[in-house]
Amino acid sequence: MGDMVRIIGIDPGLRRCGWGVIESAGNRLSFIACGTLTPDTGNSLAMRLAEMHAGLGALIERFRPDEAAVEETFVNQGARSALLLGQARGVALMTPASRGLPVGEYAANLVKKSIVGTGHADKDQIQLMVKTLLPSASFKGADAADALAIAICHAHHRAHRKLVLGA
Repeated sequence: MGDMVRIIGIDPGLRRCGWGVIESAGNRLSFIACGTLTPDTGNSLAMRLAEMHAGLGALIERFRPDEAAVEETFVNQGARSALLLGQARGVALMTPASRGLPVGEYAANLVKKSIVGTGHADKDQIQLMVKTLLPSASFKGADAADALAIAICHAHHRAHRKLVLGA
């Protein structure tokens, strides 16, 4: 059946940071939990990043994942948006890494292609396929579904690396 690995997927964002935890054993996937961290938008940037760090840290302590996966953010809304989102992404990468977890990074198009079969899938298609792949998953909104999709993408690519590289 393959070795069991618990993965936390993270969809970074300063307003809404989606997270999802799955277990993967061979080609079997199991839903564990998901949700969205929502740092207080009335706080300073530094405080919002600290809230995100604390929230992700608490989730890692609670669910004890073996590995993490983070989406590479794509922003075409200007330099300021890209810079802010990059800082949230930095926290999403650093928090699991600081706790000793290996962290995989995946482009949004690769996540979509891995889940739906096309790199230009919309949010509804992603949510439908996540629900198909994880029938017991219950999520409110696209951020948690995207995080689960990132975790599923990591599980698929992890299994592929094991087959191809024996790693």
